[in-house]
Amino acid sequence: MVEAPDAPPQLSVVLPAFNEASILEQSIAQISEGLRKRNMSFEVLVVENGSNDETLDVARRLARENPELIVDSMSQADYGAALRRGLLQARGRIVVNFDVDYYDLDFLDAAAKEVLGENRAAVVVGSKRAPGSDDRRALPRRLVTAGFSTILRVGYGLKVSDTHGMKVLDRLAVADLARACVLTRDLFDTELILRIERAGLRSAEIPVAVEELRPARTSILRRVPRTVFGLFRLRSALRGSRA
Repeated sequence: MVEAPDAPPQLSVVLPAFNEASILEQSIAQISEGLRKRNMSFEVLVVENGSNDETLDVARRLARENPELIVDSMSQADYGAALRRGLLQARGRIVVNFDVDYYDLDFLDAAAKEVLGENRAAVVVGSKRAPGSDDRRALPRRLVTAGFSTILRVGYGLKVSDTHGMKVLDRLAVADLARACVLTRDLFDTELILRIERAGLRSAEIPVAVEELRPARTSILRRVPRTVFGLFRLRSALRGSRA
């Protein structure tokens, strides 16, 4: 693992990475260049998880060339566990989670104002469902997202309209809640946002455009049954948290 510099940055970017060798360098370059133009101190934490391509080798090479880049590796492919690990390792006051194939620095600008502003949002979601959003994914994926969001809002009291995708978080406000989360894979970020809201912290959302750089890693036929089972586990995990 590459050692991080001593001075904590203003911003931490968490990038889970699974079999992203073909686009990782391009994504890190675009994110880093954009942040340098904003005159922000930052770190980029790539959490490689279970890749069977050259993702880890590419990440380590880039880390040797970029002092802001920190690379960690997990043996198992687990998106949610990678998100959690990156968030808990981050040192910035603000943490943004991007995907290697999906990031938006204009969203980061707007969301950071919500986190640092007078109303102090603990989490700001880049919503694919909020009015004004532009979801360009295939229709089946949009329908699954709509159904999932409806279940969360009706059955779990979720206040925002989306939980997956880009998020900006106040690290100090949410770190203990992230440690308390028990679900990984597809539902870590869902559990975290519900815990944030149930703790009485403010959540907010900003509509975003979604146009991914590559096809989804998991088919709908595999993901839906896994998510349905996970929702039952989520109910148990949240038992005792304040509604």
